[in-house]
Amino acid sequence: MEEGNHSVVTEFFLSGLTNRLELQFALFWVFLIIYIITLMGNGVMIFLITVDLRLQTPMYIFLRNLSFCDICCSTVIAPKMLQNLLAERKTISYTACAVQMCFFVFFGDTACLLLAVMAYDRYVAICNPLLYTVTMSRLHCNQLAGGVYAMGLADALIETGCTFHLSFHNSIINHFFCDVPPLLALSSSDTRISEIVMFSFFGFIIVSSVVIVILSYICIVSTILQIRSAEGRRKAFSTCTCHLTVVVIFYGTQLFMYLRPSSSYSMETDKIASLFYTLMIPMLNPLIYSLRNREVKDALMKAINKLVNGFCISLTQY
Repeated sequence: MEEGNHSVVTEFFLSGLTNRLELQFALFWVFLIIYIITLMGNGVMIFLITVDLRLQTPMYIFLRNLSFCDICCSTVIAPKMLQNLLAERKTISYTACAVQMCFFVFFGDTACLLLAVMAYDRYVAICNPLLYTVTMSRLHCNQLAGGVYAMGLADALIETGCTFHLSFHNSIINHFFCDVPPLLALSSSDTRISEIVMFSFFGFIIVSSVVIVILSYICIVSTILQIRSAEGRRKAFSTCTCHLTVVVIFYGTQLFMYLRPSSSYSMETDKIASLFYTLMIPMLNPLIYSLRNREVKDALMKAINKLVNGFCISLTQY
């Protein structure tokens, strides 16, 4: 179909990660295993935080939301990518592309903001412990979580609207999913206003999140260094190490993606970085929190023991 001088795009072709068939088959199994680990790890984290009363604290409630976002973010990308690795015709419909981008931005932004909220939670717990239960009440936690989801949704709708109101002169997306930069590269319209609007909203979310994290940890480190006993400082630092590890990995990838000089930009590097924060980080987050957090490990062992005991009782009765 023709509309004016431009063809109406009804579907897009995704170039994917590689054109080598033997490598595509190997990558399919690698990413399938990563996706399964992501679902299982984050699913177990959500289950433990929900059923274990010792984990019913603000920090773990936010962590449960982060695990939910990790599952959703991976699910938005992984199934279609896995399908295309084995398909001869690597296509995605115009509507599905818009939906994929919208949900990816939504859950990505929400995870970014949740890490900032978790840094604020650690700041209150360490710097103002006497006011912690009042400041981080269940109502306040729900308000913070609701605000985070609302901001993520607003940015997702704005970025999707600004991108898909454009005309496209080409239907081949040089990526393995519908991301904003490769879609803008296909546009035959003037994208300057759309880029300014999207960069402003996305930049605000990234910058505000990073600033909150940095200021929170400056105050946390300053407070911890004032603790006289070495054991007290160790315990205080131990409550932040898991979150700080996740923060460094997540924001480090984001800063690499969007703040590196344009002269060093390449789509292949962009694909690798995108692969890392869409599939690898959601898989690593629950592993970091489970392996380096004693409370989570205790809750996991308790759940495993309960499951084993129940299974043994069932065998005995049988």
